[in-house]
Amino acid sequence: MQRDKDNGMSTIPISTSSATISSPRDPSSTDARSRSFIGHARLIGGLTLVSRIMGLGREIVAGHYLGTGLVASAFTVAFTIPNLFRKLLGEGALSAAFIPLYTKAIKEEGEQEANLFAAAAVNLLAVILLGITVVGEVILAACIALSSSGRPERLLMLKLTAIMLPYVLMICGVAFLSGILQVHRRFGVPAAAPIILNVCHIAILLLGAWILGLHTNTPRAETIILQTKLAYWLAMVVLVAGVLQVVMLLPSLRAVGFRFKPVLRFWTPAIRKMLLLSLPVALGAGVLQLSVLLDKGISFALMQDVDSAGRIITHFHFFHHIVRYPMVLGAPRRLDLAQFLYQFPLGVFAIALATAVFPNLSSDALDKDRNRFRSVLRHGIEAALWEGLPASLGLILVSKPAVKLLFLNGHIHAQDAALISRSVMFYAGAIWAFSALQIVNRAYYAIHDMTTPLVMSIVNILLNLIVELPLLWWMGESAMAVGTLVSFAIQAIVMIWMLNRKIGGLDLHKSVIPVIKMLIGTLAMGVTCLAIEHIPGYPTGERRTIWLAQLVIIMGVGGLVYLAACHLMGLETVIRLKPRRPRTTAA
Repeated sequence: MQRDKDNGMSTIPISTSSATISSPRDPSSTDARSRSFIGHARLIGGLTLVSRIMGLGREIVAGHYLGTGLVASAFTVAFTIPNLFRKLLGEGALSAAFIPLYTKAIKEEGEQEANLFAAAAVNLLAVILLGITVVGEVILAACIALSSSGRPERLLMLKLTAIMLPYVLMICGVAFLSGILQVHRRFGVPAAAPIILNVCHIAILLLGAWILGLHTNTPRAETIILQTKLAYWLAMVVLVAGVLQVVMLLPSLRAVGFRFKPVLRFWTPAIRKMLLLSLPVALGAGVLQLSVLLDKGISFALMQDVDSAGRIITHFHFFHHIVRYPMVLGAPRRLDLAQFLYQFPLGVFAIALATAVFPNLSSDALDKDRNRFRSVLRHGIEAALWEGLPASLGLILVSKPAVKLLFLNGHIHAQDAALISRSVMFYAGAIWAFSALQIVNRAYYAIHDMTTPLVMSIVNILLNLIVELPLLWWMGESAMAVGTLVSFAIQAIVMIWMLNRKIGGLDLHKSVIPVIKMLIGTLAMGVTCLAIEHIPGYPTGERRTIWLAQLVIIMGVGGLVYLAACHLMGLETVIRLKPRRPRTTAA
């Protein structure tokens, strides 16, 4: 099997057709590797941008027809469950342990043995996921039976979860199979696969609303009935989209030589090592996803309720005391929309960059001389901050017009938009930390240190709860965004410091000047955007065209100012991001 030779990577020969390894002492080799993963990140980021735009369209359409009420909140929490397992197993524990071991197997044992290991790992994952699905369905059936006389939105949430739980099999499989392709430097198809889910969601929302006759002027009682039917249809389409995503990966998997094989020997030394490495990652990812699920559960339990007559219940009894619900009805859905907006830039660049750099880090970590590992890691962190810092401030500046433009329609009202934009501002402040952690976590996994991310995940959830719980009755749902901001900012700084000590130094002093330049550029961007809002002629008002104009002006001017500032300061990260023209030699 021929490996991709157009990736610009320095590779260790694994067959007679493999590329020749570049000297680790050659500075151009390290620069080439840095440019290569940046190039892959551009490809992944471009496709992810398309996916996120489609996802944005999905959220806009869903907000128009489902709003932020009981049905939308129930679907949001239910869909969190399969996504939790995707993060935990597909993109988390097994994948993080598998990619470094698969990379090592290709280098040291050859592709035939590596593919046998991959087939055994896929089969093992399928068995684990099938077991989780069966046990989960039994538990959900019992919960549904016990909740039949309880709050209707909780019963709906359980039923939707039961429908979508088998999606765990497909989406975790997609994430794991994508890891196989990423090791072979094939990033395009895995990055494009999520587009299918967004297209299916938009199609069923539009078609279902048309068939059911769901409109914004539908009476409230009838609206909830129609929204419930649409939510059931949406849940079933999730399963269809999962199957289509798996099918989409099959041609690329065959092209790299992977075949699904009924490998019966699961308990091989390689599999045992993968599971041993996976355990702390699973616990760490589990703690992090528990934090996400806990936030959704808290927002679902502590938001205002509705009685049988449709009246909003604002207080509840707690040990003979009357306590006010700290969150307005629809909090889980509004938080979900706020999280989507801050995850938009995160997914387009930071996660794309981390996905592209992980195979490089896994490969370089095997070398006795870790200079290339340190260099690629440092460049990766710098690139993540180069995007993350202005994205954090930029989203804060555009949060209000962006939320109004995108979501203020249909069943989402002005109060919802104000609450969403408030949460977005706090979530946005953590984008730089999320961006850096995407790289740093993968660096720990590449050197087979799975314990540190686990410990820091536990610290993260504790910090999150310590910050957000006291603030809930003061700030409402945006307190959860504040907890996220504080906990992830601390985690990012501490983990970089610990990694620097662990591997004998990252030469972080070389990053001080570039990061200062990024901060200066970000500050210049912010000052310019704030100044523009006060000049004569700046569009003001409460119309959709006004919000669009504000968004375009702030984003356009802010982006140009930041790029110009970085260019004038000679920031090398910008130079590294530019496409390199092929050199021509004289005849």
